[in-house]
Amino acid sequence: MFDKLKTLEEKYISLTQKISDPEIIANQSEWQKYCREHAELEPIITLFGEYTKMKRTAEDDRAMLENESDDEMAELLKEEISESEKRMARLGDEMKILLLPKDPNDDKNVIMEIRGGTGGEEAALFAADLMRMYTMYAEGKRWRIEILNSNPTDIGGYKEICFSVEGHGAYSRLKFESGVHRVQRVPSTESGGRIHTSAVTVAVLPEVEEVEVEINQNDLRIDVFRAGGPGGQCVNTTDSAVRITHIPTGIVVSCQDEKSQFKNKDKAMKILRSRIYDVMREKQNSEIAEERKSQVGSGDRSERIRTYNFPQGRVTDHRINLTLYKLGAVLDGACDEIIEPLITADRAARLAAD
Repeated sequence: MFDKLKTLEEKYISLTQKISDPEIIANQSEWQKYCREHAELEPIITLFGEYTKMKRTAEDDRAMLENESDDEMAELLKEEISESEKRMARLGDEMKILLLPKDPNDDKNVIMEIRGGTGGEEAALFAADLMRMYTMYAEGKRWRIEILNSNPTDIGGYKEICFSVEGHGAYSRLKFESGVHRVQRVPSTESGGRIHTSAVTVAVLPEVEEVEVEINQNDLRIDVFRAGGPGGQCVNTTDSAVRITHIPTGIVVSCQDEKSQFKNKDKAMKILRSRIYDVMREKQNSEIAEERKSQVGSGDRSERIRTYNFPQGRVTDHRINLTLYKLGAVLDGACDEIIEPLITADRAARLAAD
């Protein structure tokens, strides 16, 4: 570990010199690239500097202790050495976490898809509740949400809704939301007061650029049709809705929320790129299945990850056996009390597997 830290320290020093070089500053794209690398290294280099300083202090104290004849001073030196060793151990653990391979998608924007599953209309209503939860969470992070496509129901739910989340680190925090979200409550459509269990599926995909996923236009079938709303209501009178089929994978994406056919096609392509990228990632992940088992967020959308129990006011995340009796707060966007432990558990699992 320390050999790697020494190498990173040398790279950090080199980058510090580069971002101060007038010739590099004149080339803004190159300068910004070096600035990003410098900023990424700064946290671990700061910890390494503190660790090195603490180590020198402990070594000096040990040297003094060997020649110390005063019992009281010797005891003080032993206490200082003990404190230094404890601090060094904590710094070592923090550095190990920062040295973990970073998910290359962590800084990307996100495309989220919420679909009502088991439970019919009640599942569609809970899909709307989750959409509201993620919207409020994003607002708290000052991220931007844009609805890409939606299929609303007559009573305010969603059979499915797809939206993008734009903001620094969006994927790093939302990627653990992929899976089946189960709700237990008395539906508004239930007259007998019985508790029903319904399920909603959430998919979280990193938004990818055109250069990351090459799509051959000959592999696409593009159909246009007239958009419709709840109950078959006509949204507009032109063929503005777009359906794109990627023939090699069979992936189908439809968008109809915009009145412009061009805008709907643009949004559909954005979703399609992310879905194709997801298929490519899943293929890679299946080749390292044992590693995936050691991680908290496998991304398997058939996996039941969380239960929202309304009668008891609780939320349970089944992957880390975490239960919070704060259902109202979570549905109002206070999701970090679940997301932070998931991030910690994922790091611990990866450290153990390293």
